Amino acid sequence: MKIIKRDGNIVAYNAEKIRVAIQKANTEVSRKEKVSKDQIEEIVQYIEELGKNRMLVEDIQDIIEEKLMEIGKYQLAKRYITYRYTRELVRKANTTDQSIKELIDGESEYWNNENSNKNAKVVTTQRDYLAGITSTDITRRFLLPENIVKAHDEGIIHFHDADYFAQSALTNCELINLDDMLQNGTIMNGVMIEKPHRFITACTIATQIILAVTSSTYGGATVSLAHLAPFVKSSYDKYYARYKSRGLSEKQCEEYAKQDTRKEIADGVQTFNYQVNSMTNTNGQAPFLSVCMYLGESEEYKDELAMIIEEFLNQRIEGFKNEKGVYITPAFPKLLYVLEEDNVHEGGRYWYLTELAAKCTAKRMVPDYISEKKMKEFKVDKNGNGNCYPCMGCRSFLTPYVDPKTNKAKYYGRFNQGVVTINLVDVALSSGKDIHKFWKIYDERLELCHKALQLRHERLAQVTSDVAPILWQHGALARLKKNESIHDLLHNGYSTISLGYAGLYECVKYMTGASHTGEGKDFALEVMQKLNDKCNEWKAAENMDYSVYGTPIESTTYKFAKCLKDRFGIVEGITDRDYITNSYHIPVFEEIDAFSKLTIESEFQRLSPGGAISYIETPNLQNNIDSVLEIVKFIYDNIMYAELNTKSDYCQKCGFSGEILIDDKLEWYCPECGNKDHDTLNVARRTCGYIGSNFWNKGRTQEIKERVLHIDNKDDE
Repeated sequence: MKIIKRDGNIVAYNAEKIRVAIQKANTEVSRKEKVSKDQIEEIVQYIEELGKNRMLVEDIQDIIEEKLMEIGKYQLAKRYITYRYTRELVRKANTTDQSIKELIDGESEYWNNENSNKNAKVVTTQRDYLAGITSTDITRRFLLPENIVKAHDEGIIHFHDADYFAQSALTNCELINLDDMLQNGTIMNGVMIEKPHRFITACTIATQIILAVTSSTYGGATVSLAHLAPFVKSSYDKYYARYKSRGLSEKQCEEYAKQDTRKEIADGVQTFNYQVNSMTNTNGQAPFLSVCMYLGESEEYKDELAMIIEEFLNQRIEGFKNEKGVYITPAFPKLLYVLEEDNVHEGGRYWYLTELAAKCTAKRMVPDYISEKKMKEFKVDKNGNGNCYPCMGCRSFLTPYVDPKTNKAKYYGRFNQGVVTINLVDVALSSGKDIHKFWKIYDERLELCHKALQLRHERLAQVTSDVAPILWQHGALARLKKNESIHDLLHNGYSTISLGYAGLYECVKYMTGASHTGEGKDFALEVMQKLNDKCNEWKAAENMDYSVYGTPIESTTYKFAKCLKDRFGIVEGITDRDYITNSYHIPVFEEIDAFSKLTIESEFQRLSPGGAISYIETPNLQNNIDSVLEIVKFIYDNIMYAELNTKSDYCQKCGFSGEILIDDKLEWYCPECGNKDHDTLNVARRTCGYIGSNFWNKGRTQEIKERVLHIDNKDDE
């Protein structure tokens, strides 16, 4: 028998807990009122003979009270009720102690693997987690209704980032308006930062802005290199003027100024990379940062932008040194390379950059690729224009928006309000394959998500610009007045709010018996369309841009899998793993070639306007760049946003460089020397859009182990 606790967790029945509870009440009554051990055993036996598969803990307690009164032990029943009530008060008064102890002790699998980009042993990370535990406790007890907490605990939905929800001021992810802040100046910690006059200064200020912004939010952030390009021209002009003043010829001035400018670009990019990876924001980690490389964003400074992109790619190919002085793959910043007509065809003006990007991908897993062609098909604004722009951090995309003041598209300075995710697998299993019941449950669960999203919005609606001046007053997201409400920025399409989904594959497989790559595809598309229809319905009613989001669920994939097993047992092919499949993805274990995978997933990506990313798993392609380039060209013509997962690991004990493996017990080990010490293994894997480098929980590790290759790399054999 399974017992459903008050917090929604499901545990095995334990008769000893009943005996202990009655005995504790027994000690507080007179001898006449006490029950014997035999009478206690009769109560236990009665409960067990009910033959239930699952019982609420409250129902068991009700039975105990009734049985005590049936045998005339009214005082004992009263004491038991008092004991039960006192325990409830204790539970509600403090739910954080155990979590804090587990974190500080450093022995909790959950905390050590909660986020693959956070090291829970480091004091700065622990400080963030301690604050998060408190926030989660407050959120659960005071800020969310019981039905949402219960649904979250049971894995029916996932209320994201509860560890930041208590602070009403915090938004999710954003496109930082670096252009506004650099060109017009900004203020940080009360200090005015004026417009820089050199590229290297602009890089330094940009990283300071990134640190300040990501310390005031909790999701991913993106900046564009196009916003740094004008300062390359400023540096060049300074060098040119210096040589001109020395009486050098025009040719000499140009040649020397170009040399100095290239040196400054190299220094500026190195400064940027060092700063981003060495800084720790208030979230206890390096900023979750993506950098956009889109030549089409800067016609005036396109050549300068190309020089910055080239340097970023070269430095990433080299990698960053670890504590042993060996170059390894860093997690940040994530690089987003936009494919366009000028760089996707051999012989094109900027084809050399795409060749460099392909080399970088083969060695360091980035950049990821955005197709300008497909994105302009997908993202059409109210003026009928297609738009291309980066995601906010990992995969969250804004909806098309036209600034009413300028009648032009606007993306930088916009943000996301938060995410709530529906577990599609639970909807399917709860229906028992009854299609009418499926759609009924689906509607109910979506409305639960809707209510949770409304709570996120209402929390932010209380915010004024004073709570995060860098965001709302000094240009990152807006230039509001002091104490001005951010309310208008939450409506009219300026920001988005995301309805996430997970486990489409398992949902479709259970309901149809087939994958969404085959006979289950029509049903899968119908499920996805329902998500979009609901978002459009809510948007029309509330004037907010609800948007369907292909959730990454880095650690939640494991939580959902455990909850499904508790609720439904082992269902072959559905709940028999320790993870469920992210968003619309074809499952990692399904054999399929790279081009078929990207083609199929593109249809589902179109139905995830709030964010999605597809990937293909590859072997080492450093000696097969032609294959990378063929895939890149295919991405341009067929899918909006995709990435390649390559391998580039390192063992500090023996010096092995290649792929660190996973054994049958889900332990990482070096294939050369057998080293299993996480502290001396540098492993980088993409697990939710970002590259993770601090290892993963059991469920995600199993998912990584079971990934099949989507290209065979025969040319490299």
